[in-house]
Amino acid sequence: MKRYFHEELEAVRSHLMLMGEKSVEQVNHAMNAMIEGDMLLADKVIEADDDIDAIETQIDDEVARYVGLRAPVARDLRLLFVAVKSSHDLERVGDEATSIANRTKKILADVGVLDDIGRIPRMCELAVSMLRDALLCFIQEEEGWASSIVMRDKEVDSLNRENFNHFVERMKEKPELVNAMTELVFISKSFERIADHAKNIAEEVFFLLTTRSLKEEMKNMANQKAM
Repeated sequence: MKRYFHEELEAVRSHLMLMGEKSVEQVNHAMNAMIEGDMLLADKVIEADDDIDAIETQIDDEVARYVGLRAPVARDLRLLFVAVKSSHDLERVGDEATSIANRTKKILADVGVLDDIGRIPRMCELAVSMLRDALLCFIQEEEGWASSIVMRDKEVDSLNRENFNHFVERMKEKPELVNAMTELVFISKSFERIADHAKNIAEEVFFLLTTRSLKEEMKNMANQKAM
């Protein structure tokens, strides 16, 4: 019986990891479509969003069925709770990748490939690394990585502000690029949101492994350093 329970929980874990891999892939494809001016790749990102949505629905169904038929112990309940919340975050990551792809298509149709997209590539690099590490944190049950993910989120927030100021200046310098620069402002914001979702997953995994709040933990650490 224990083996059967383990296999049911492992199915939830496996589908969450599959969803994470697909989400990371979509973010990378969206970035590459912008850099390479690849309309077909942008379309591929948009079409694949349904696959991510389908896995989220599957995870929700598996968790509901498990809770309804079994009597999970506290740790298993936390795992299921984290799996549902994390799958919702990953679904939003897929949505943001789709938004980036759609806005990239508008830019390409308007002005073609831009030679200046600010710090967006660095934001993508950070956001993807955060997503991957949050998923590894979940798989390897290593709560120590969670705080580093939160710290990287602050860098992404800073880059987003930098991008906003830069793109506004470009609008002033070249009015013909106003529409394209506006799209880049929203694309930058999408990468900032992707990083936020990675941070959410890290916080959820930290709670799963420790039953403590990562926000409170980091606040306490900051207070201790300030003393």
